[in-house]
Amino acid sequence: MAGFKETPRQKMIGVMYLVLLALLALNVSKEVIDAFALINESVVQSSKPLSQNLQEVYKNFEANYQFNQAKVKPFWEKAQVARKLSLEMVKYIEKMRNELISVTEEINTDSVFETNITKYKKKDNNTVPTQFFLGSSVDGSQGKARELKEKIQNFQKNLVGLIDSKVTDKMNFSLSTEGPYHNADGMEETWEMHFFYNTILAADITLLNKLILDVRMAEFDVVNLLHKSIGQGDFKFDKIEAKILPKSEFVFAGEEYSAQVIVAAFDTSQSPEVYFMNGVDSLPAKMIESASLIRVKPNDVTLRFPTSGEGLRKYAGFVRIKSAVNVANDYHFRGEYMVANPSFSISPTNMNVLYTGVDNPVSIAVSGIIKESLIPIISCGTIKPKPQGSGWIVNVPPDCKEALISISAQVNGQRKQVGVQKFRVKMLPDPKATISNKNKGVINRNIMIAAGMLVAKMPDDFEFAYSFSIKSFTMIIQRGFNVTNYKSGNANLTEEMIQQIKRTNKGQKIVIEDIIAIDPLGSERLLSPIVLNIE
Repeated sequence: MAGFKETPRQKMIGVMYLVLLALLALNVSKEVIDAFALINESVVQSSKPLSQNLQEVYKNFEANYQFNQAKVKPFWEKAQVARKLSLEMVKYIEKMRNELISVTEEINTDSVFETNITKYKKKDNNTVPTQFFLGSSVDGSQGKARELKEKIQNFQKNLVGLIDSKVTDKMNFSLSTEGPYHNADGMEETWEMHFFYNTILAADITLLNKLILDVRMAEFDVVNLLHKSIGQGDFKFDKIEAKILPKSEFVFAGEEYSAQVIVAAFDTSQSPEVYFMNGVDSLPAKMIESASLIRVKPNDVTLRFPTSGEGLRKYAGFVRIKSAVNVANDYHFRGEYMVANPSFSISPTNMNVLYTGVDNPVSIAVSGIIKESLIPIISCGTIKPKPQGSGWIVNVPPDCKEALISISAQVNGQRKQVGVQKFRVKMLPDPKATISNKNKGVINRNIMIAAGMLVAKMPDDFEFAYSFSIKSFTMIIQRGFNVTNYKSGNANLTEEMIQQIKRTNKGQKIVIEDIIAIDPLGSERLLSPIVLNIE
């Protein structure tokens, strides 16, 4: 992997920071402060791809170490030292940054917002940061800046000491504290004074965050150079993995179980040895005498053994490959599969019946077979997968009295018949007409008026969410010897009905009959009457 070079954006960050320092000497305008906040955000964002590159190089490094520890160990141990040095340096700078924010903002360190400059009230303060970094000295030797400079120099020295002096020129070390540095008048000054004299909090936070980025870049370069120093030409690959690729983890009794063992990376000049054993969770190398050996061509290992009975079957083994230095390396694998007689289930989701003219949700399952491999067929009507989620939808026409659903499954490239199940077919039951959830008994006239309409309610033991609509009904009220009928052409009480209900007396009977409802198929149903007594 190539070194982590500074991107044009990162180079621009450094240039812009120096420009802003020059502007800062002239004035502390809002524009300058906002510019520091913008650069600081760019610094923080630049650390993300760097972290990803670091993780990748450590991952590849560790793979080489696991493959040949004797050869890689010296380099791997130095990489761990580099990681430790970098971590310690980053923690040191972060602690200094948070202490600076704490004393300048006069807040507890727990309240520090880390890198978000815009959240600080005293981001334009330069008195406290200057005292913090330079103390009362004229060259910065009595403040935190001198301590920081010495830490950077020691970090650089220790880090560079991990690699061969012949390749140090390949490092992009941007942590240098060597001058010369000059002030606005052209006078030479120290590193401490150049970067921290009379600078505001926003500028110091930005610089410290950039130093953290520089530390991680230095770590990346050193670890990458150490990785290259191993002599990767000695390796034909940097990762080996034994994998099991079964044709199916579920087989029917009497069929053959077949699985391919592949080596993800290999040397074409040698053939691996594969040892395996049935009925075990693992196969240690010390049990090699009891294991079965397969001698095969590179990357072409297939396990085959017959099956019988039912239940879970396990096996384990390892692939043995010799490295370039003739060291045997074992890569273990294990697998399992289920042996069972064909079994299936087809059941309606709600009841053991199919209703005509509506969508009937149905669950279909075959042991060990995914839904996409199932092929259901119905003798009358239609069956199709639900648009969303699991399950199927069955729809049968009114003239269907009985339905047969047969199931086939696509297994190992072949279509196999699994089973058939019979279903009864019925019409949807009649709903019960109600008003204010009542079909009979006593009702308050105001509650009845407030309800204002009839509702067709399905029986309590009916599990489907289908509904009927009310087309029309007649309300009958008797006063003395006079019986009056009032008709409605929909589900709502008419204004005349409401006025008559308001005039009713306690105990007076109201009958609603000739109730016509429309079912989901669009057919009319005559429902039972509603008989109520006014409370």
